[in-house]
Amino acid sequence: MKIGKNHKLEGAVWHSTVYCSERPLGGVPELIVLHCISLPEGRYGAELPIQLFTGDLDINADPSFADLEGVQVSPHLLIDRLGGVHQFVGFDQQAWHAGTSSWMGRPGCNGYSIGIELEGCVSEGYEDVQYSALQQVLISLLLHYERLSVGNIVGHAEIAPMRKVDPGPYFNWSRVLHTLHSSFHSTFP
Repeated sequence: MKIGKNHKLEGAVWHSTVYCSERPLGGVPELIVLHCISLPEGRYGAELPIQLFTGDLDINADPSFADLEGVQVSPHLLIDRLGGVHQFVGFDQQAWHAGTSSWMGRPGCNGYSIGIELEGCVSEGYEDVQYSALQQVLISLLLHYERLSVGNIVGHAEIAPMRKVDPGPYFNWSRVLHTLHSSFHSTFP
């Protein structure tokens, strides 16, 4: 995988959304934020999260969707349970994924981050194919955007600790970070 024209990930399925905006002047990706989503909670099939991110979700389809009325949210990417990668926003724009957030004392994470949703929930683990796809995506991003680093990959819980817990306790951080450290130490002297 690599980043192609218009800051799109080659090989990702593109879904158009209006839930994005220009980055602040001089804003470039400096942070990667990992999230998780399932609609309804604990049920899988990426169609409903995709509908949420594109503004097409029927909130009457399930009682649990009532609190989603009027929600305008999108990540840059969604990695589904089968390892499929979906893109909604070019990496040069800000996706609306972080909400009220702060990283290292700096507010407004949407302006300088890339948001990646993993199809899942905080009460269970993720699929091997999701980890594989995530690692490929992360390597592509780290190689393309010079201000990104392995140390700048965080969970939503780290930038909004009073409101969020994702990607949750079952997310295998050591698996992801070990692979990235190994890849970058073997790639760069």
